Amino acid sequence: MPTSIPVGSHLITPRRGYIHHGVYVGEGRVIHYAGFKGFLRAGPVEEVSLESFGGGRGWQVVGRAPNRPEEIVARARSRLGENRYRLLRNNCEHFARWCIEGIHRSEQAEVALRFWNLAICMP
Repeated sequence: MPTSIPVGSHLITPRRGYIHHGVYVGEGRVIHYAGFKGFLRAGPVEEVSLESFGGGRGWQVVGRAPNRPEEIVARARSRLGENRYRLLRNNCEHFARWCIEGIHRSEQAEVALRFWNLAICMP
């Protein structure tokens, strides 16, 4: 039930090959980086329903940082409409973690970059 989710929570939902991230802002709404919405066409930071965010795959709360919920929501809303998605440098996880924790980081991107670096450095 959406009303039982604490405002400012970090939400994730599974996608094909990755985990999608967003920020719960209350009243059944999530702000997230839409990312790829079509073939190589990236979407902006947007506010959507919890159902739309889950995309039929469900979702779960993975944590909430010690920041005040109002601050988290304000950070998320400050970037609504931003359209600078970059898979490895500015993705949905970077966005959610920045809103909640104040750090611009994506563990998924870091793993992918390490794998890429190993692959190109192998003899």
